Amino acid sequence: MNICTRFAAYARLRINIQFLMAIITLTTDLGSKDFYQAALKGSILTILPTANIVDITHDVPSFNISYAAFVLKNAYPYFPKGTVHLVGIDSVFSENTKYVAMKFRDHYFVGADNGIFSLLFDEKPEELVELNIMQDLKYLHFPLVDIFVKAAIHLAKGGKLKDIGVPTENIEERMLLHPVIERDIIRGSVIYIDTFCNVITNITKDLFTKVQRNRDFTLYFRKSETITQLSWHYNEVPEGEKLCLFGISNHLEIAINKGKASGLLGLHLGDILRVEFHP
Repeated sequence: MNICTRFAAYARLRINIQFLMAIITLTTDLGSKDFYQAALKGSILTILPTANIVDITHDVPSFNISYAAFVLKNAYPYFPKGTVHLVGIDSVFSENTKYVAMKFRDHYFVGADNGIFSLLFDEKPEELVELNIMQDLKYLHFPLVDIFVKAAIHLAKGGKLKDIGVPTENIEERMLLHPVIERDIIRGSVIYIDTFCNVITNITKDLFTKVQRNRDFTLYFRKSETITQLSWHYNEVPEGEKLCLFGISNHLEIAINKGKASGLLGLHLGDILRVEFHP
């Protein structure tokens, strides 16, 4: 075998390995009841049978991009570089919404430019294109299985962003509800409730530490409920007792050891709480 033949064989081997290692994650509001999720996965596997499809979640409340951004923001860093993240939230056809693909911190993202990416990233993407993949009219109302899938597979196979879209500078901006700081008080709100009914707020560990300055505090919620101590683990208090801590998301959480905090404490998305720091 001459050197040219060996090089060609090596190149084919690298491409085959890349196909086998291709990871495509899915974050959608499709749910698990209908056929939509299966249709999406089938569309991917039809074009790239070796794709490693990973469900981040399909249980995002319909059209709730802030909810989806929180989940994906806390999940994607755990995936290998080069992973393609297909985002299917509020992605139905609209003349006023463009479809985009981008590279951010060596990960690729494909989705509708409806504001979700401004919530997902804390800085501009390294590369950004508006997709110009031809729409198959058969899937006009379901671009997830057409344009999004084609773009995701192109990137998963090592393709370039410039080959599937036109470079653009900006993405749709959407603002999150940020905590309000009033001297020795942080006023925050509930932004997420997980499967265990732990209540996650929009108060980050960095913000809390910055305002706290090693002082004692009282966390107030639901009028008469209070917590005055941070925990490191969920089981630091007796079973059935409430606690607060900074979880894996680095956001302040309210939980109950072996209990369902949201239901038992009557906390829901959007509810207001406050942290007062004492001299």
